[in-house]
Amino acid sequence: MGRIEGIRIENYRVLKDVSFGRFAWDSSQKALEPLTVVIGRNGSGKSTLFDAFGFLSDVLRFGLEEACDLRGRGGIKRLFSKGTNGPLRFTIRYREGPNERPLRYELEIGIDESERPSVLSERITQNRKNQSKGKPYHFLNLQHGKGQVWSGEEGLEGEDSSKLNIELSDTRRLGIATLGSLKEHPRIARFRNFIESWFLSYFQPNAARSLPLAGPQKHLAPTGENLGNVVQYLEREHKEKFKRILARIAEKIPGISSIDTKPTDDDRLLLRFGESAFADPFYAQQMSDGTLKLFAYLLLLEDPEPPSFIGLEEPENGLYHKLLEAFARELRENSRKPGSPQIFVTTHQPYLVDALTPDETWILEKGENGFSRLRCAADDELVRNLAQEGLPLGGLWYSDYFDPR
Repeated sequence: MGRIEGIRIENYRVLKDVSFGRFAWDSSQKALEPLTVVIGRNGSGKSTLFDAFGFLSDVLRFGLEEACDLRGRGGIKRLFSKGTNGPLRFTIRYREGPNERPLRYELEIGIDESERPSVLSERITQNRKNQSKGKPYHFLNLQHGKGQVWSGEEGLEGEDSSKLNIELSDTRRLGIATLGSLKEHPRIARFRNFIESWFLSYFQPNAARSLPLAGPQKHLAPTGENLGNVVQYLEREHKEKFKRILARIAEKIPGISSIDTKPTDDDRLLLRFGESAFADPFYAQQMSDGTLKLFAYLLLLEDPEPPSFIGLEEPENGLYHKLLEAFARELRENSRKPGSPQIFVTTHQPYLVDALTPDETWILEKGENGFSRLRCAADDELVRNLAQEGLPLGGLWYSDYFDPR
């Protein structure tokens, strides 16, 4: 499964210029871990960083103009960093697999002469096969929707045989959204599918308690309102595996002895949670926010066909603090399995950070200019040495060892 090795975000609200992981071709940069956790104080920009991933996903799925207005973003002009007129810039280094050549995707977004949001440029570069040094070459290069694309698995800049001149009819749509649907461009298609499958959680317990109309659905919705539909799908398509999944999840939720389902007269499935102290089970509508949230997250990690990338914003909300260290270990274990999703988390809970390594932990903080800056805990020699001695990172963070010195 594909991975983000690094990303750079420019001019997106308080993220005037932040980067983490390896986003350039410079070999001195280290790629992101399968589990990446960003920590920071309130107001440091964690929600904005999380939303930047959501914005990219929304632009691909819904188009640029709609994405600028979704989730309370308020339009393109409100997305620009204060004191700038943009443009927004995103640079992603992506690798399809450990033995595959990485590619770098660059996107620039601004405003056209009609004051509408517009894709100003879009590029994808990659090294030639067996090329270890030297400049990478484009296989997509668009300016204001016009430019060239090189087709196939190997076509790159400088090869006229695979070069196509193209012009998009709408600069509010990404080139990868259009070209990624054509079989002539398999590399673009895989990258488009990677971003399209991202799951960014905006979980709402009350939404998860609802009883939606019957109808199996393959994947969990961001707010969790289709939890019952996903259960119905897994029960139908992966019956025996789903039983094992429920048994594993029940072992990990305190106070829960069993989890099963009960069909209704109108062909829906109700989730039932057994507690050892009571003879009769409880239904999902009766369970606490924390139990439902933990169940949804664990079910997401157990998905037989998981998303390529999972983003969780402050998953500690509503969870008992002594569960967080075990939950963090669960995230790491799942992120390192073959074919598993890459996991990105924002948090301000030291108990969750206690289970992390310095390479997995990034600190987001406000600079004197009011914009956010990001650094890896592993780059701090003192923090790295203390972690090697066995001191938990959450305790070091709580004791202000992460503060700039």
